[in-house]
Amino acid sequence: MPVTDAVGTPASGRGRGPEADDAVEMASGLDALESQPAAETSRRVLAKTAPPLLAVVAVLALWQLAHVLGWSERLPSPAAVAGELGDALADGTLLPSLGHSVLRCLVGFTASAVLGVPLGVLLTRIAALRTVLGPVLAALQSLPAAALVPVAVIGLGPSEGAVYAVVLLGAVPSIAVGVAAGIDQVPPLLLRAGRSMGARGPSGALHILLPAALPGLIAALRQGWTFGWRALMTAELITATPLPGIGRMLAEGNAAESMSAVLAAVALILAVGVSVESLLFSPLERRVLHNRGLTGR
Repeated sequence: MPVTDAVGTPASGRGRGPEADDAVEMASGLDALESQPAAETSRRVLAKTAPPLLAVVAVLALWQLAHVLGWSERLPSPAAVAGELGDALADGTLLPSLGHSVLRCLVGFTASAVLGVPLGVLLTRIAALRTVLGPVLAALQSLPAAALVPVAVIGLGPSEGAVYAVVLLGAVPSIAVGVAAGIDQVPPLLLRAGRSMGARGPSGALHILLPAALPGLIAALRQGWTFGWRALMTAELITATPLPGIGRMLAEGNAAESMSAVLAAVALILAVGVSVESLLFSPLERRVLHNRGLTGR
């Protein structure tokens, strides 16, 4: 028999009235609302990560199929290349090589941005400078990095300075031309409005011109990173300097005629390129475009 209080109300429901029921329902509703953003975030993360993962799986499956069917006698399996990377990690050569290459490219890219962005702005502000340097920068941008390596090595010797010179020669023209192209797309009305408010010279470039051209600036920096990374790999491969790096791993694999070692180095090069694109430039570009109402987040 259930226990009751003095007025016959069950003890288990003592103090429980309509207000308490409303409070419980409200708490349940808040919990449901709080779970919705988490579920939405999970769906967004899945939508962004699933296509690249599926692409990697598809490439590995086709690679394994080509190995099993013997389409090339020297094509190793994905497992063999993964084993090569595991051996490099175990003997302590993988991480230092990766770190040296990424650090060189970061330093070279930073220097290229410091030089290329102001140069691109000057090209749009000084017509004579653009007339003289425009064709030179376009020619350098189209020049293969392999052609720049002998020039840098002869001029600076087989040293790390020659490697940085190749990175600068590969990235600075690309950044400068990209920045100039982005500024050319800024509406003139916006610049006139800035000048009418006193934003002229360096102040106008800093507060009006560059923010208005920000999408083009990000695209120029992305292209500069790509050109610099490719130029760095070419320089490390060709300069024949005893500098640790992914390019040296590639050269040693080529000298040993080891397809597994070569493909392992290529995989590292691709992994760095995809990581920088996915973790830095793509999110930055989406954020800028979203803030300007040009695309969904």
